[in-house]
Amino acid sequence: MWKLKCSQGDDLEVRSIYDNIGRQFWEFTPNAGTPDELAIIKKMRQEFTQNRYHVKQSSDLLMRLQLAKEKSRVEEIEKVSMGAEEDISEEAVVNTLKRAIKFYSTLQAEDGHWPGDYGGPLFLLPGLVIGLYITRDLHSVLSSEHCKEMIRYLYNHQNEDGGWGLHIEGKSTMFGTGLSYVALRLLGEDTTGSDRAMVKARAWILDRGGVTSIPSWGKLWLSMLGVYDWRGNNPLPPEIWLLPHILPIHPGRMWCHCRMVYLPMSYLYGKRFVASLSPLVLSLRKELYVQPYNQIEWDQTRNLCAKEDLYCPHPWIQDMLWSCLHNVVEPLLAQWPFSKLRQIALSTAMDHIHYEDENTHYICLGPVNKVLNMVCCWVENPNSKEYKHHLSRIKDYLWVAEDGMKMQGYNGSQLWDATFSVQALLATDLAEECGLTLKKAHEFIKNSQVLVF
Repeated sequence: MWKLKCSQGDDLEVRSIYDNIGRQFWEFTPNAGTPDELAIIKKMRQEFTQNRYHVKQSSDLLMRLQLAKEKSRVEEIEKVSMGAEEDISEEAVVNTLKRAIKFYSTLQAEDGHWPGDYGGPLFLLPGLVIGLYITRDLHSVLSSEHCKEMIRYLYNHQNEDGGWGLHIEGKSTMFGTGLSYVALRLLGEDTTGSDRAMVKARAWILDRGGVTSIPSWGKLWLSMLGVYDWRGNNPLPPEIWLLPHILPIHPGRMWCHCRMVYLPMSYLYGKRFVASLSPLVLSLRKELYVQPYNQIEWDQTRNLCAKEDLYCPHPWIQDMLWSCLHNVVEPLLAQWPFSKLRQIALSTAMDHIHYEDENTHYICLGPVNKVLNMVCCWVENPNSKEYKHHLSRIKDYLWVAEDGMKMQGYNGSQLWDATFSVQALLATDLAEECGLTLKKAHEFIKNSQVLVF
């Protein structure tokens, strides 16, 4: 049975300023749970699967079941029942608000924050699975129960046409479908899958010409895995990190998520890193393309993008710039003495990666650069302490609900939720009804501030 843990962390690799306040992660405890609890959880999962095409978002029922048990002594307030034509009295409103406050207080963790799901994007979990497969730690980090819940999640959010979207409510895209299919295969699913789900997914991909038209992030993940050729990627030169910061094209002037994802991508592109080829990877080369892998004209795939994924066509000047980098600059940088510049750029990029990792205690800015940074640390040194620190923080990004296990958009939205919760509670003018709740929330908010010494 899965259990939510809050404000805990006995892993020696985990660093925290405030004793892990606000940390939330799930652990599987064998033989835990009563038969009744396990039956309830099974029913929750079945009902989500039955309604998955109509209700895409989970309701955190596993967490609510756990918290309801832990806080079963909370005083109940009589429910207000009124007829459709009956006038609403002030007493009825106050009693309803009191019930809401009592209920909401039961969802608060002891450290003062409100745990919850921060998922939605469907391209995050496949990146983690691919990253751990590359570093050969997939099954040492993820137990069989992790894999089972991840498979459940991916199947639950497969669209009726066989594909997956950019997010759980999105129409099917090559990005979502290609990566989700690969993730399921790496997690142990065969080419048929549950209820022929994998057959449908592969048909969706092949009907659109195969994964040669997957967008750039997908091309990079598959290139690292060995299912796509680096020649089919537009250049991501790490040398741009050597430019003077005063220039407008320096990554330091980009939006934070843009530059922090570009950073490890440029390192991996600069090294043209490819993981060790396995029989499964070689099989994926056959499953995902409409022509033999060794006959694909990779140079012609660089700018391919499936129509389902194309939100904004490339301007011609962008394609011209990429062609120049691909055909002129990259061949030059592969030759001495320009290859020396590439090595300096890679070293600089890695310095930036280490700084980001240490500054965020290996949580990083978000889930995409978290996994990419982890892979970069492994590529640099598979036995490094930096890589081990990364592994210890993976569970901070994973969340379990009745729809399965997902990778979140961050390690939670604890401070955001706590501050809005306090505002809402105070807006009821019933602060005396939730004094302890507000006190715990205040302590959490106070301890979550970034202090500059």
